[in-house]
Amino acid sequence: MATSTDSRALDSPRGGSSFFGHPRGLATLFCTEIGERFSYYGMRALLILFMTAGVERGGLGFPVAKAGAIYGLYTAMVYLLSLPGGWVADRITGQRRAVLYGGILIACGQFCLMGPSIATFYLGLVVLVLGTGLLKPNVSTIVGQLYGPGDHRRDAGFSIFYMGINLGALIAPLLCGWVGERIGWRLGFGLAGVGMTGGLIQYVLGSRHLGSAGLRPTSAGSPERDCRQKRRAALAGIAVLCLFALLGALSAAGRIEITPQIVSNALGVVLVVLTVAIFSWLLLGRGWTPVERKRSAAILVLFLAAAVFWSAFEQAGSSLNLFAQRNTDRHAFGYVFPASWFQFVQPFFIVTLAPAFAWLWVKLGPREPSSPAKFTLALICGGLGFAVLIPPAARGVPAAAGWLVVTYLFHTIGELLLSPVGLSAMTKLAPARIAGMMMGLWFVSIGIGDYLGGRVASLYETVSLPTLFGIVAAVAFAAALVLAAVVRPTVRLMSGVK
Repeated sequence: MATSTDSRALDSPRGGSSFFGHPRGLATLFCTEIGERFSYYGMRALLILFMTAGVERGGLGFPVAKAGAIYGLYTAMVYLLSLPGGWVADRITGQRRAVLYGGILIACGQFCLMGPSIATFYLGLVVLVLGTGLLKPNVSTIVGQLYGPGDHRRDAGFSIFYMGINLGALIAPLLCGWVGERIGWRLGFGLAGVGMTGGLIQYVLGSRHLGSAGLRPTSAGSPERDCRQKRRAALAGIAVLCLFALLGALSAAGRIEITPQIVSNALGVVLVVLTVAIFSWLLLGRGWTPVERKRSAAILVLFLAAAVFWSAFEQAGSSLNLFAQRNTDRHAFGYVFPASWFQFVQPFFIVTLAPAFAWLWVKLGPREPSSPAKFTLALICGGLGFAVLIPPAARGVPAAAGWLVVTYLFHTIGELLLSPVGLSAMTKLAPARIAGMMMGLWFVSIGIGDYLGGRVASLYETVSLPTLFGIVAAVAFAAALVLAAVVRPTVRLMSGVK
């Protein structure tokens, strides 16, 4: 009886078309992501600049190598924890509560960054990581649940949702960047927290439009199994907390040394082991149907391609942010604008171009390129974005601002070809009983890219910029060639998913 009620409650929002031809619940999630992305991109625009700024300027005075390692560690963990965040929603809370709890943690984390000590800085990063890991995968999963099987509006809906994401990212660097660089770094972080708080209030008020989407955890088949599932999840969570408490106690006692660089190196190993373990389970484990195994293999191909793309794209907040500050002429009309304002460019292109891409996919209909083909084009764009920076970087004088704008244009086109398409593909290819966890897996690919991008940024002062940018471009182009060669086999593995 409960299942029937849930089905009817979900059918109502699915059938709606009051938000640009899409379910009204999409507007609630659209605005929630505006708040979350305002928070994230406002903080990201400042993070590496704050860490490398001198103590006399209110910064932390970290060397670039250390700041790059911390930046890569933080941004990677934001997405890596999307995997357990999706698992927690599937097993314990449901997606709706996970989004709420995650948003609360994000706001608290931003306000922690306003504290004056190194301890509150690191605490704020940890709380932000935990909150984003809960919110990010689950809000996207709820978007997918607003559309029924075979609903042709799904890809267009994700493109609209993606535009909402970037409205927050559009405003954040201008406001938080100006406040942070011109008034005080910590006030910039506080403003980012205010943005998340606004998104949370809107989410609570608009949740009635979501029906039963994401309201309950996935059932294991019976109340007894559900109870066992929750107990196991709780025990796993307690074990993880105990492990971190033990490591913290040993570090405080001087028994072991824990530095950002050591943690960052360990994370690289964890990312590799985690990826191999998850895909081994999906491809070789028991309990999966032949179709699920094939689709998991297709996810693996898209996952690897996405990780390479994000390793180039996500340097916007690290190496490209440093390039904007140190190697770009920022004079305009007699005013030197903040380096963080360049973070405005990508979201601006997203907001202006996303409706065109949403229209294009619907217009093309059956002629629309496959997801692997779109990923191939995205990798080419990622490589071009860094290739165009090689000549101005080689001149040894501040580059005109237009060079970075062209880089961000290429990266934005690549993002629109890959990110909303990847989100949509995951909701269609993932086994239904682990939908939240698989959405978390998609964000792990972004985490890997962030980690690699942060490590590249740590080389900013030790490798010549033309060499650095040339290597990044070459890797993206090579990945595009490999993916182009396996587009058709990957489409077959998708087993009818378009």
